[in-house]
Amino acid sequence: MTSNRRRRRGPTPCRPLSIYDPIHFGIDENGLPVEVTLMYRNLLIGGEPGSGKSSLLNTVIAHAALCSDVKLWLFDGKTVELGLWRPVADVFVGNSIRDALTRLRELQAEMDIRYHLLDVAGRRKILRTDGLEAILCVIDELAFFSVTIGSKEEQEEFKTLVRDLVARGRAAGIIVVAATQRPSADIIPTSLRDLFGFRVAFRCTTDSSSDIVLSVGWAKEGYSARTIHPEDHGVGWLLAEGGIPRRFKAAYLDDAQIRYIIAAALMRRGNAA
Repeated sequence: MTSNRRRRRGPTPCRPLSIYDPIHFGIDENGLPVEVTLMYRNLLIGGEPGSGKSSLLNTVIAHAALCSDVKLWLFDGKTVELGLWRPVADVFVGNSIRDALTRLRELQAEMDIRYHLLDVAGRRKILRTDGLEAILCVIDELAFFSVTIGSKEEQEEFKTLVRDLVARGRAAGIIVVAATQRPSADIIPTSLRDLFGFRVAFRCTTDSSSDIVLSVGWAKEGYSARTIHPEDHGVGWLLAEGGIPRRFKAAYLDDAQIRYIIAAALMRRGNAA
């Protein structure tokens, strides 16, 4: 007997998303959706290995891959954490500090050009109606480039470039998402952390590590990632600008789902060409 049901042969083109749209991060303790708009914001993610950082990074990148108005710049010291996304990345940097510095300098130069254009136009930030693509710069793992690989001078330049992009990039449409499994003061100094409008702390081993991500004092208020149980993978605290930390569970994409999204993104780009 022949079935009338049509078999799906592959991903179907979907409505393009926008980087100006809210990104689904996961659900909170009440089962309500947790959504964050990253345009004009930056995101800092910290937590011990296996705590959920990769889940959130993949969710953010998946949204961006399906957007029609953002370019993807991926920095991955291990090359395999974000490696699946390479086919849809406009720039992919692996375990090379020299490549990382070259690309960050290019991004800084692009930022300066955009600010010059805004100045000439008498504007303070790019708008959705401008038709200018935003740039999502994802860095995983921050510590690899800032304290592990390369010379001291290269590490310092990397930190200086990242700080400048986080400090000045927002209005120019440059969004930085940085993650580290070593939330310590040498990796995330206060001067850098406080520039991130959004912060997520997944499980940390100490209250102080949690505070390094969220901000000093939250652990004493009862918002500490140290209290997250090791088996609660993907559970973390989200701090938005001027708000109170919100406990949530990050959405999870397995490798098959990531490949499906990549195929859909490539199909959309092909149709748009």
